[in-house]
Amino acid sequence: MAWPKSLKRPAMLRPGDRVAIVTPSWGGPACFPDRFTAGTRFLEREFGVTTVPMPHACKPADWLDRNPGARAEDVMRAFADPSISAVITSIGGDDTIRLLPHLDLSVIANNPKIFLGYSDATVLHLACLKAGITSFYGPTVMAGFAENGGMHDFTISAVRQMLFSSEPPGKLPKNAAGWTDERLEWSVPGNQLKRRRLQWSSPPKVWQGSGRVRGSLIGGCAETLEMIKGTALWPPLDYWTGALLFYETSEEAPAPSTVARWLRNFGAQGILRELAGVLLGRPGGGVPPEQHDAYGAVIARVMAEYGAHRTPLISGLDFGHTDPMTVLPYGATAEIDCETAVISVPIPAVTDM
Repeated sequence: MAWPKSLKRPAMLRPGDRVAIVTPSWGGPACFPDRFTAGTRFLEREFGVTTVPMPHACKPADWLDRNPGARAEDVMRAFADPSISAVITSIGGDDTIRLLPHLDLSVIANNPKIFLGYSDATVLHLACLKAGITSFYGPTVMAGFAENGGMHDFTISAVRQMLFSSEPPGKLPKNAAGWTDERLEWSVPGNQLKRRRLQWSSPPKVWQGSGRVRGSLIGGCAETLEMIKGTALWPPLDYWTGALLFYETSEEAPAPSTVARWLRNFGAQGILRELAGVLLGRPGGGVPPEQHDAYGAVIARVMAEYGAHRTPLISGLDFGHTDPMTVLPYGATAEIDCETAVISVPIPAVTDM
């Protein structure tokens, strides 16, 4: 399948819609069924949708590990089912890449609908991109909708703004309520009702660049992007031209020096000098706030090594492995204002059909 020149927008969500839940990676729903149930119940109560776990979504984790084809079958079935309006991942993991031989991108292309997830779901976002549909980088059932004490208002608003309205989303709000990556054990029942401790939300930081730039949003979880390089889902160089790379690290908290090595590969491919800008999420995994700037600094250095020292770079954004998180429309046009560090989505990401 050739890479598309333009993307189809899926239909917006409405109360009463049926939403498929898939488990393309780690079998978290079976390991922590109460957490999974908390997420599906919140989805139904807050947004008025009906959740439909796919046949293998709650299978034991060791069974899912042995059967990547079954995981892919659930994804394909969810897209092909005309009664399903959206597909949401239950949780992330580290081996969605194993689904690649089992995916039929024509099924996705012929059945455009909302796909939502983050982290290891980066693989499926790139599958949607190549299939020619806009997808959405945002919360999963167990990490987001099942947030301890209830989903953050910031994320609820982002989901409604991006998925439940066909109006242009416009400026994405800045998070002033605080952020967290505190770990509370999911195996302790009382923790589900306990709010995680929030830290002060430092404002986004502009490292370089000026004015306003527009481009299509492409990116995701740094570790997963490393697995995708060199596969059929890795976009060709011309697809990165004028794009906005959004980039975030997982709860494994890779060191800034590791991130530098990964991004030098982007530079060696010629990608960094083609980009319109780089957006960096807050690092998760317990990285102390005073060390967050180390990631921005090392990325700025690598960009300079490859002639991208004037390309806008903004860090400290709320997507990825900290909560609350916003929702980013994958492949859609966004604009960044380097003077205010504001990100806008000027064009609707969904249709009202």
